[in-house]
Amino acid sequence: MTERAPLSRKLTAIAESATLKVDAKAKSLQAAGRPVISYAAGEPDFPTPQFIVDAAAEALRDPANFRYTPAAGLPVLREAIAAKTLRDSGLEVAPSQVIVTNGGKQAVYQAFQAVVNPGDEVLLPAPYWTTYPEAIALADGIPVEVFAGADQEYKVTVEQLEAARTDKTTVLVFVSPSNPTGAVYTAEETKAIGEWALEHGIWVITDEIYQNLVYEGARAVSIVEAVPALAEQTILVNGVAKTYAMTGWRVGWMVGPTVAIKAAGNLQSHLSSNVNNIAQRAALAALTGPQDEAEKMRQAFDHRRGLIVSELAKIPGVTVPNPLGAFYVYPDVTGLLGREWDGVRLDTSLELADFILERAEVAVVPGEAFGPSGYLRLSYALGEDQLLEGVQRLQRLFG
Repeated sequence: MTERAPLSRKLTAIAESATLKVDAKAKSLQAAGRPVISYAAGEPDFPTPQFIVDAAAEALRDPANFRYTPAAGLPVLREAIAAKTLRDSGLEVAPSQVIVTNGGKQAVYQAFQAVVNPGDEVLLPAPYWTTYPEAIALADGIPVEVFAGADQEYKVTVEQLEAARTDKTTVLVFVSPSNPTGAVYTAEETKAIGEWALEHGIWVITDEIYQNLVYEGARAVSIVEAVPALAEQTILVNGVAKTYAMTGWRVGWMVGPTVAIKAAGNLQSHLSSNVNNIAQRAALAALTGPQDEAEKMRQAFDHRRGLIVSELAKIPGVTVPNPLGAFYVYPDVTGLLGREWDGVRLDTSLELADFILERAEVAVVPGEAFGPSGYLRLSYALGEDQLLEGVQRLQRLFG
């Protein structure tokens, strides 16, 4: 019998999403009756606003939505996305420069596929979202981590980027507000990085999915607003998932120069064709309808943010930079490591996260999922009572 050919080396090298893995484990324990509190998933606990649901229900009555539509998205939704891009990112684009995707994650994947060639180096500021290095690898690129710790509020500098640049550097990933840290670059910091990328002819992929979730008067200035000339070498990634509590609707988009969007559009025409039309109609309602519910959710996140930051800071050995965006807190827990807790020595944040789940029944994501060890990511997109109870368990465990 002839030996079977091996599986794809590229796919077998890709790791499972660490955040989804921790969340799945927490839900499994909850289903088994364990009182686990999970800070793992980056998912609002609010229902999708009713007017958006109503728009989807209305769309179900139109048979036109049961047929194929343009692979790049409904024209009316692409127009609305172009309007949002001008409003929130300061960039005027034609609807033809927009592709509607199955969630922001597909937009991230296609963005790298559009501008990365085999062997290209992609500068990846760390801590980073767990999907970025895998998406870079799927495009045959090489992720080059550029780390900024809590002492820098998790924000890299031009000097760090320049030190990491080589003649193989072709792309920079820029994310503000950040997942996993919640860090928001100032307008000045954003402009400096954008001017550096422009000077060296480096493509920028900027993930702006949290741009409307900012606090304390902060504003997430888009890199193309800070440096307008950079628009011809920048792809913007966004979606409705976080701002409108629509994670399960799976509607995202990518915006960019015509040459890159054309390439990505050709890929999507073979990869997935059009996004579910009912979900697209719901996304249209989200972008063009009243923003009151989205603002209420933002205010609730802001309150929870203050609560979790102040409570985590009460734990000796934990340093908590103040996150100004998204709905994550990313404490530095190196002060808890290299020690024994209840007879168990913990040297990494991976071991720490396992210990916390076992002893406190609290699920957190270890820093190894996002870069170096020594950190934990906690999402505060969960009910206030559970949020407080979970942190109090940590206070008792490490008090």
